[in-house]
Amino acid sequence: MRKTHPVIKVLALFTVWFLYLPLMGVAVCSVNSARDGWVWKGFTLDWYIKLFDNEWILNSAWNTLVLAVVSTAIATVLGTVLAIGISRFPWGRKTNSFLNMMLNIPVVIPDIIMAGSLVVVFGILREVSSMFDMGMIDMIIGHVTFQIAFVALVVRSRLALIGQDVEEAGRDLFASNWYLMRKVMLPLMMPGIVAGAMLAFTLSLDDFVLSFFLSGPDSQTLPLYIYAAVRRGVTPQIHALSTLIVLITVVLVVGAERLSKKEVA
Repeated sequence: MRKTHPVIKVLALFTVWFLYLPLMGVAVCSVNSARDGWVWKGFTLDWYIKLFDNEWILNSAWNTLVLAVVSTAIATVLGTVLAIGISRFPWGRKTNSFLNMMLNIPVVIPDIIMAGSLVVVFGILREVSSMFDMGMIDMIIGHVTFQIAFVALVVRSRLALIGQDVEEAGRDLFASNWYLMRKVMLPLMMPGIVAGAMLAFTLSLDDFVLSFFLSGPDSQTLPLYIYAAVRRGVTPQIHALSTLIVLITVVLVVGAERLSKKEVA
């Protein structure tokens, strides 16, 4: 085996530290008894305990959870159906290329562009119905619009890993489409579906731009609360809240990655 050049090792370590050192600093501040400054005055969990006594944080956490759960559930169903339709229907080459391009657009498009577009769309819809006033419904629809693409891409990769031999074998044994999907394909697809759902949940949990544009006075989420609180000054409670969000995000991303790479038996 060829040994890695020392310069490459140093650059790799520097990159890792550059990415994660700020997060480590926030985590350290969240357990520092000092309220202001970087002087270490002892270990404490008081800032985490006080989070649960803050009504604004609890309300924001509840809104964030409702938004993430509902939008993820909808996006997982639609994204899975979309992945199956693209991967298993005999589309033509040009149509398949077009569908692939359309599927990847929500992934690469800047959030600010999508948020601005949704504001215009909901502005038109509000002329038709008052249910599209700025608030939770608009935020759920907005999150679903970008979550679908991520779920579909993860499930498609799972379908590519499974291949079509299993389906052909099932049809050779006279299995109906419903039986084949329910008893064979769905269990094999489940790691990809769960991984896609976890990724979508993570994206919704961390989203700021779309939520900022579409939120109402009663639908503030944790990222919006942190943004507003930081403008008034960074407190240890913000460090603690940010650390919890990062930990949850890391756990979900690692879990999604492990599930998406799970081998087909």
